[in-house]
Amino acid sequence: MGSIDVHTHFVPNGWPDLTARVGPGTWPSLRVDSEREAMILVGSSEFRRIEANCWDAGARLADMDRDGVDIQVISPTPVFFSYDQPGDRAAAVARIFNDLALEVCAPAPERLVPFAQVPLQDPDAACAEIDRAIESGHRGIEIGNHVGDRDLDDEGIVTVLQHCAAQGVPVFVHPWDMPESPRLDRWMARWLTGMPAETHLSIIAMILGGVFDRVPPSLRIAFAHGGGSFAFWLGRFENAWHRRPDLVGVSDLPPSAYLERFSVDSVVFDPAALHLLVETLGASQVMLGSDYPYPLGESPVGDVVARSDRLDDAERAAILHDNARRFLAL
Repeated sequence: MGSIDVHTHFVPNGWPDLTARVGPGTWPSLRVDSEREAMILVGSSEFRRIEANCWDAGARLADMDRDGVDIQVISPTPVFFSYDQPGDRAAAVARIFNDLALEVCAPAPERLVPFAQVPLQDPDAACAEIDRAIESGHRGIEIGNHVGDRDLDDEGIVTVLQHCAAQGVPVFVHPWDMPESPRLDRWMARWLTGMPAETHLSIIAMILGGVFDRVPPSLRIAFAHGGGSFAFWLGRFENAWHRRPDLVGVSDLPPSAYLERFSVDSVVFDPAALHLLVETLGASQVMLGSDYPYPLGESPVGDVVARSDRLDDAERAAILHDNARRFLAL
């Protein structure tokens, strides 16, 4: 059985002028430099150079076959979320990119599984777009790990998560919009330190903000990049919950009691880190991910699982495909 990669991204090969379509804003656009290369712009600033494997299903499938991947979950690139815009404009942008995602996946619908973006800053509009996207062929949604200063325990975001639980829609949480500072702007430090910290913070918000106490266990939610630094610091978190109940012990149960309520991907690159995830969360809570097709992703896909010498056959199968089948309800 081939593997299932739950963490990949797409960029369509062009989209309508968003200023003309939805109104003024600092919108992303695409400068196509050749048949195989393009540049994402945000306003007039270059954001990221991309290649045709972002939009070309044939290129994706060839890479999947090379790495033994049967199925990819295709999620938005977070720069398109538009959480800083009014809800109606973000909803319009979400519809555009969600429809384009279906076109990217159309050549191989049994292998390319689209996840939608939603206007998370507007709960009613987000729930409406979830329903529309699922009806049109999406299998789940990807959300950013925060909206401005609102983390995942924000009332509006909890409403969206409750809707996903009720409708059986899986949720993939991706860090984005990391803080900037002179210290973080060197060496890609926002990606090297900010992404793990952002993801860790949002898992804490899910626990201490009481989200897992209020959202039914039927919610299928997974966090990118191995859950950030959460697994490494669970012991510190647990200790603080017991020793400072006035400030930290605000959830119904201690942090370790919620480990079966969420999953993480395997984008941690080192077998020792993967072993820590399995020992902390259990093999049932870890799914293969790669961050394909971006340069900081894992290649070949599944390399960290292949190099691990401490996984038994059942754990390896769980990480490579069994857990994702459950997450996606395949």
